Amino acid sequence: MIPPDSIETAYAFLHQKERVYAHSTLDWQRDDIENIIASYADDMNAELYQQLAAGRSDYLKDHKRFASDIVDAVTQLEALQAAHQTSPHAVLSQLTSELADPVSLHQLDGGQPSYTTLPSLTALDEIIDLCRSVLFPGYYGKSGVTDDNRLFHIGVALERLYDLLSQQIGTDVTMAFLRQLPDIRRTLATDVKATYLGDPAAQTYSEVIACYPVIKAITNYRIAHALLGLGVELIPRIITEMAHSETGIDIHPAATIGDYFTIDHGTGVVIGATCIIGCHVKLYQGVTLGAKSFPLDSDGHPIKNIPRHPILEDNVIVYANSTILGRITIGHDAVIGGNIWVTESVEPGTKILQNKFCR
Repeated sequence: MIPPDSIETAYAFLHQKERVYAHSTLDWQRDDIENIIASYADDMNAELYQQLAAGRSDYLKDHKRFASDIVDAVTQLEALQAAHQTSPHAVLSQLTSELADPVSLHQLDGGQPSYTTLPSLTALDEIIDLCRSVLFPGYYGKSGVTDDNRLFHIGVALERLYDLLSQQIGTDVTMAFLRQLPDIRRTLATDVKATYLGDPAAQTYSEVIACYPVIKAITNYRIAHALLGLGVELIPRIITEMAHSETGIDIHPAATIGDYFTIDHGTGVVIGATCIIGCHVKLYQGVTLGAKSFPLDSDGHPIKNIPRHPILEDNVIVYANSTILGRITIGHDAVIGGNIWVTESVEPGTKILQNKFCR
């Protein structure tokens, strides 16, 4: 509460009414307080009123009723303001200001330039569904695809895919990507074959396409890798992370992976951005193809965009939960047994096993 002898404080408080009474439901109270001041202004000597307005508290001894009424009005104002500040509207308004504060947002992105328009995650979900339905008609998307209606279903999906993707990356890049879909399917066919031939539990190719998480993950990767090659930013990473969330398989879109690639089971596999993987390579669950400690620049920050992940040549097999780190080469036809930690290059044809070295 403002003390009765502090007309200066009371008057200064009233002068902030435009800020305090920002909410329209408080207008009646503002009018009441203005009327109190106006009624006394009519009765008082103009010079005295000016002195009061200027906060000259020594004039209060002859005008205590005026001061008292002002203080009462301010007290009511404080109570009303306090109630307003705890109302849901006021709290939400304050939270909106805090969450929209650029300083707060810069704490998230480090003050780095952000994308003008972020891609729509809802649209990307549908884009991936459409890509899968075009690449594997009948297995994803509409289930009633037959030889008689396949052309129709693929055509409808492509039209919708073109519209959605054009909104995200533009028409020219979209058309360049769509032209790659036949080649992407041919590559995926080799992945399906490698998965089928590499797992005695797989009874049919259809079972592999419909059930195996590696097919979902490698499909997203090959889509994302193609988009990245066309200069598309951010979206490729989102697409592979969608598969990561769906399957537990984390493949960076910048990695290079050859034909006939497969991952048995898949959960927990990590393939880093600068990995190079040849053809006919098979990984098991929990394999990490990662980097060692990052080199730092003069400011102590990790140096970006340098080769830091392994190279796996053709026909390499890496069994469950093994970790291969750094820019080393696992030679062709090498086998890395389960639960092995590898930080040095491996010669072609070598088998690395627990507590045993075999050539």
